[in-house]
Amino acid sequence: MASNQEETNIQEAPPKKKVDKESLQDALRIFYYIKPYRWYLFAGLVLLFLSSLVFMVFPFMIGKMLDIANGQDFYGLKLNDILKLLVVILFVQGFVSYARVVLFAKAAENGIADIRKALYEKMISLPIVFYEKSRVGELVSRVTGDIEKLEGAFSITIAEFLRQIILLIAGVIFLGISTPRLALIMLATIPVVVIGGFFFGKYIRKLSKQRQEALASTNTILSETLTSISAVKSFTNEFFESLRYGKSMGNMVDIALRFAHGRAVFSVFIVVVFFGALIYIIWTGATMVESGDMLVGELVSFVTYTAVIGAAIASLANFYTQILGALGATERVREILDMESEVNVTQAGKENPLQLSGDIRYEDVVFAYPTRSDITILKGLSLHIRPGQKVALVGPSGSGKSTIVQLLLRFYDLAGGKIILDGKTSTEYDISQYRQNMAIVPQEVLLFGGTIRENILYGKPNATEEEVIAAAKKSNSYEFIMSFPEGLETIVGERGVKLSGGQRQRVAIARAILKDPAILLLDEATSSLDAESEKVVQEALDTLMEGRTSIIIAHRLSTIRDVDQIFVIDEGRIAEQGTHDELSAKEDGLYSSLAKLQFERI
Repeated sequence: MASNQEETNIQEAPPKKKVDKESLQDALRIFYYIKPYRWYLFAGLVLLFLSSLVFMVFPFMIGKMLDIANGQDFYGLKLNDILKLLVVILFVQGFVSYARVVLFAKAAENGIADIRKALYEKMISLPIVFYEKSRVGELVSRVTGDIEKLEGAFSITIAEFLRQIILLIAGVIFLGISTPRLALIMLATIPVVVIGGFFFGKYIRKLSKQRQEALASTNTILSETLTSISAVKSFTNEFFESLRYGKSMGNMVDIALRFAHGRAVFSVFIVVVFFGALIYIIWTGATMVESGDMLVGELVSFVTYTAVIGAAIASLANFYTQILGALGATERVREILDMESEVNVTQAGKENPLQLSGDIRYEDVVFAYPTRSDITILKGLSLHIRPGQKVALVGPSGSGKSTIVQLLLRFYDLAGGKIILDGKTSTEYDISQYRQNMAIVPQEVLLFGGTIRENILYGKPNATEEEVIAAAKKSNSYEFIMSFPEGLETIVGERGVKLSGGQRQRVAIARAILKDPAILLLDEATSSLDAESEKVVQEALDTLMEGRTSIIIAHRLSTIRDVDQIFVIDEGRIAEQGTHDELSAKEDGLYSSLAKLQFERI
């Protein structure tokens, strides 16, 4: 469990990426989504530049206030004049800063919303194989965590990074003009100290991360023990678990103490080195004031500028780390956005409708799942289903029954052979138009968390109220729906948990009826129901199958006695085919053996 937790953490953390020309060019592609809002961004950058320069006036004016208080002349201005000027500058600074933040927010929020929509549309347009190779948690992380990093970069990090650069450059220029001697001393000491502190801080952050990982390991043990407390007690392993938790906790304490020592040394470094350098600079300035080479106000301005420059250098290091994280996030987001879609989301459902009759041929179909390419599931399978026929696929587990249906839906590409519908190979059709001719009722129905009406309408979003009610009645679900106080507006809960298994199946059947498909796919639709629910659902299925090509995957052979044709699948091939009576008559046949086993149990 601990290893799994660590693996998940690793997967969800954006990869660290060095900032080079190539990575920057790739990352800047994400600005395509900001392009429609570039004027907000441009105006925000202009105001950012102005507000940063206005901010640098404050230390200068504060110094001049002290000089005027000490009898020095500054263009004949009085203290009250300086105060009024500073108040005006404050209001200007406040307005400019407000406008800058709003402009950056407009560019960032709209751009990020477009990225979220593009990423969502891309993910729902990707083939099933993508989801078999990806974890849902990781995908959700990309839509949430990675996008949040980009949002922070667009709205705050980039702006603040540029702001600190402007403050740093402007501060150095101010100092170089006003106090060149002290500026040289400051530039020789403060940056070295700050950069040293950055690398020291990086080591401290590494220890902090190790401490968090060790703490996560102890929490994993705690969670495992409490979740499996009955197993712990039945095996009398309380002492073993106590030792295991104690060992993990001891490891965490060792790392925590190293972390504490590191923080202590870092504190000493800041107090002794950083403030020591600052004290030395102030002492040098004070001696210059004493000798008459510098005014008191100039010294105060210098110290303030020095603090601003030091803070800017320290902030640049922090923002640089955040930019690295944003670069990693853009890489993972772009990785999905650059994938090839199987469906054009913006056009799906808008094309001229395709009407298939349901004539289906599998010709020498060979297939292995992309995630298990070493295992061939279908080995030259061939079958023919005529329009309007009801056929059943039976056979042992793992023989390839569900695979046949999934290939008909074009969830995967064939390794060999072809599937032909109405005289054309399945790949010749537009995939959206093609799938609009099919509906599936699975064994485990997962409804959406909205209302019953919304779940039925999923089969045909533009259906009328009369059509919805008609579908509910044909699926034998109208009666139980109307028994709820809210009727069709009843909330089904997440994944439909507020409905019973039979009720969920009937809602799924209503959805399929509303879609009115040419080809109906039933994947063991009644196998998990009790006898009473099965009877009601089977009646609804019989109504649904009328007049359309139906393929039934069945384990309960009693439900397929009346189908037109039964295909017995064994090891990826058609072992037998015929009606129920024909196959039951074969004493040594696979179907006959399966039937005897089931009916003997009954």
